[in-house]
Amino acid sequence: MTLVPPAVQAVAELTEATGLSKADVINRAVQIYAYLEAQRAQGREILLRDPQGVLERVHIV
Repeated sequence: MTLVPPAVQAVAELTEATGLSKADVINRAVQIYAYLEAQRAQGREILLRDPQGVLERVHIV
């Protein structure tokens, strides 16, 4: 498996921020992606709410 440079950077940042191993970071990311994709397949939207209550729809491409 080869990760693109932005993914390598994201993994490095997450291992530093969380103290988790690279394998744990990648495993969690895959599980979250699978969950979000399953929700999207059921017609649900993924939304983020900022501290002021403004919603933003998340698009995963």
